[in-house]
Amino acid sequence: VDHVFAPDNMYDTNHLTFVDPTGFDHTSEGKTRPGFFRGVATIVTKLLNIIQPTNAYFGQKDAAQCVLIRRITEDLNMDVSIKIMDTLREPNGLAMSSRNVYLSAKERDAASILYRSLCVAKKLYEEKLSGDGKLKLHAQVVKSAVMDMLKSELMVTEVQYVSIDSKDTMAPLQEIGSD
Repeated sequence: VDHVFAPDNMYDTNHLTFVDPTGFDHTSEGKTRPGFFRGVATIVTKLLNIIQPTNAYFGQKDAAQCVLIRRITEDLNMDVSIKIMDTLREPNGLAMSSRNVYLSAKERDAASILYRSLCVAKKLYEEKLSGDGKLKLHAQVVKSAVMDMLKSELMVTEVQYVSIDSKDTMAPLQEIGSD
């Protein structure tokens, strides 16, 4: 690493301006995380404006965040190429994250159900795709399979949402392959 940007504070006491992306608060994730997308859009915009990189790299772990970042850089004509990188995973499939330190060993093991649920969705997708190459897979079928997998983990007491959305807009899809 040649340079590290590590400011003590990105918001002064008189900070009044925010980047407020339209439409994201109405998604399933936006409804469960009010203000999240505004915060991400604002801080990423500030960082990209200060540093002005040629390329910016983000992990694919949070798909909605990746869609948002691409959207703001395109909509605001930022001269940066956004690179979405594969999610790095623990041996049990849990996505690597600095927040994992807050989980007990038992919770870390249980959290791998998220990855196993994604694998169920991927398997359904690949099975449907394997025939004539045409894909007609109803999102509700995949959502139900994912929900069943999540509910199989005893430590899962509540599922806030399962959503299958457009990779470009985060609008809900009724049929996979329609976007």
